[in-house]
Amino acid sequence: MNKQVLIAGGGIGGLAAAIGASRAGWEVRLFEQAPALSEVGAGIQIGPNVVRRLQAWGLQKPLQQVVALPGSLRVRSAVTGQELAHMPLGSESVQRYGAAYATIHRADLQQLLREAAQTYPGMHLNLGQPIESFSETDGVVTVRTRAGKLIEGDALVAADGVRSVLRQQLLGDGPPRVTGHLAYRALVHQAQLPKRLRATDVTAWLGSRMHAIQYPVRRGELQNLVIIIQGPAPEDLANWDHAGNLDDLVRVLQGSCPQLLDLVQHVPAAGGDWRLWPVGDRPPVQSAAQMARGVVALLGDAAHPMRPYLAQGAGMAIEDAAELQRALSMHDLDVNMRLRRYALNRWQRNARVQARSQRNGRIFHATGPVRWGRDLSLRLLGSRLMDLPWLYRGDGSAANAL
Repeated sequence: MNKQVLIAGGGIGGLAAAIGASRAGWEVRLFEQAPALSEVGAGIQIGPNVVRRLQAWGLQKPLQQVVALPGSLRVRSAVTGQELAHMPLGSESVQRYGAAYATIHRADLQQLLREAAQTYPGMHLNLGQPIESFSETDGVVTVRTRAGKLIEGDALVAADGVRSVLRQQLLGDGPPRVTGHLAYRALVHQAQLPKRLRATDVTAWLGSRMHAIQYPVRRGELQNLVIIIQGPAPEDLANWDHAGNLDDLVRVLQGSCPQLLDLVQHVPAAGGDWRLWPVGDRPPVQSAAQMARGVVALLGDAAHPMRPYLAQGAGMAIEDAAELQRALSMHDLDVNMRLRRYALNRWQRNARVQARSQRNGRIFHATGPVRWGRDLSLRLLGSRLMDLPWLYRGDGSAANAL
């Protein structure tokens, strides 16, 4: 009889974990608190390290049907509008790293993973049934749902997000940090934008105490726009998605170049609205014990929430799931040793990505002489500063962590 893993969370991390565990030959019971799997419109960048993992799961064809493939990554000054640097993506990414650099609508990626997970006969999806607590006795984990239902399994994977309830029971390390960074997000129809504002590349606009990112998603039909500023977070931190006010955003962006302001003000006319997301994170992972204890493991944002300045939040969750697959396939080991192996092979890479994301945020939002030095360095060194071989070549194992 196959072993059974219980997974908390039906987002990208939970669905990826379900695929990984299923491919390792485990029965999967996934529990999601929402009555339906849905996602507020947003985009995700998936580097070649992530695309390779999805290809290995046989998802190349469905991925091709929904992604956009930007031709380059461009960095521009949010103050002057001038281009500071650019790095080719497209075929050059395939040649260097074995896979494309892609951009995708979060809902498209979630649907793709869900459809893939449900092709495995041992995968059972339970909607509207959040796991609220667990207990472990003699190698058996028992979870309790909000409705009071008890379910036993051989392992538990907590992929229940940045404010993970199960993390608190496992580690007891309190809520995530309030970073003081706010992300305004919008998704618009490209055909409803003037041609000058449409996106075919990933473009980063760097200013003082702010930056913006724009890129195409859903085969290029939509454009994702994110503007991150430093400011006080909404009081309702338990709700990560809030309505954003265009007038407030324009006021914060005063002093930015006309091109960026033009794009921001065109969002309502192009069928979009602004949403506000307070950015939370945690310090970089310090040890394997922060990712797995006994027969309970943490995955994705529940394990290592990070600032979005390396575009690897979803990517690290998918890499986690790939390593989980490898670990769960080690049938000669006890389950707790398999999960320890998973954690040992993941924590250093995740910690490095967390730390680099924090560093990038300081660079992106630099002020005064540091900002001038940043812009000059980008003009002089260009893609040599922007390329990340350690990240894009890595497969997530310990050998690639440092």
